[in-house]
Amino acid sequence: MQPLKNNTWPKDQRQNKSMSEKKHYGGKNRPTMMDVATMAGVSQATVSLVLNGSPAKLTEATRQRVIDSASDVGYQLVRRESQMAPSSKVRSTIIFIVDEISTDPWMALAFEGAHNKALEYGINVCLAVSHGNANIEASIVNQMADSNVIGFLYGTILTRLVELPPALSKKPTVLVNCYDSTRTLPSVLPGDLVGGRAATERLISAGRKRVAIINGQKGVDASRDRLKGYKQALASNDMPFHPELVRPGNWEPSTGYSMTHELMALDNPPDAIFCANDLMALGCFDALRELGLSVPEDVAVIGFDDREIAQHTHPSLTTLILPHYEMGEIGAELLIDSVGGLLANPNQIKVECLLVERDSVVKPSETA
Repeated sequence: MQPLKNNTWPKDQRQNKSMSEKKHYGGKNRPTMMDVATMAGVSQATVSLVLNGSPAKLTEATRQRVIDSASDVGYQLVRRESQMAPSSKVRSTIIFIVDEISTDPWMALAFEGAHNKALEYGINVCLAVSHGNANIEASIVNQMADSNVIGFLYGTILTRLVELPPALSKKPTVLVNCYDSTRTLPSVLPGDLVGGRAATERLISAGRKRVAIINGQKGVDASRDRLKGYKQALASNDMPFHPELVRPGNWEPSTGYSMTHELMALDNPPDAIFCANDLMALGCFDALRELGLSVPEDVAVIGFDDREIAQHTHPSLTTLILPHYEMGEIGAELLIDSVGGLLANPNQIKVECLLVERDSVVKPSETA
């Protein structure tokens, strides 16, 4: 769900909506977290983070709007400090199966988030790496699905469709950064489409008129969704879409470098480049520097993922957070809630990719 523009509800509109919602919740129906999200104009994940007191980077205005909306619709959150883990006397472990953990930091971050959230319930999380091997996954499930295991988290380093081993389909399972073919299992995914739109709109707000994108690997969900967000941002700002400003990449600095050279060789080159990940932005920086162009004065650049290197580039890279830590937290919470009979629809949650403002995009106040 996309947040409302400027993330605000007029006060009188919010109050009127509150009265109608309270009437609707009479009888057997009771307000849900999604109802709070709809009223506040934020994602369900944001509501969960606010009401559970997460230290995630959210503005105070957003936090207060969520709290006010929860009060207006009569939503009550079960406080974690007073909630016991389901069947905690006999079950105290979650198994987190991931396909890879060493090639990128994403699943390590998701595991850390899940581990820290589960500890609030007195539950431990154990990590198992399968390298995407179905036989290894089945063996992990069969060996670890004993009376002490609450359920399973299943995560992948790339956002993608997965086919779970049959043994896992019979156990309480939540997917992290992936989804099943029927999308019936609970899953937590990054908001790549809204993130791609936010990145592009950030460049447009800086006064840029020719915004290019160096996209990720073809056929990958993140590449598809970030490109959709780029196109949506252009359309919503009455800017034409130019196919020549879209260049294919492979997530590596080398294609950021080569594609930037191609873009700047156009008769009408871009004045801003959205790199679909931070590593390609590194190559983009090198190419622009080689061409004698300055960032952000000549060309504004924005990345995606917020890798550690992004804050150490020159200039430091404006980017968006890939929220795997929060995804792990939410995944663990969904699993624990589902075992306790508290899981509510929808089954799929998309977590907002927040903008990190640094120096590679001129601030709107600094534009002419």
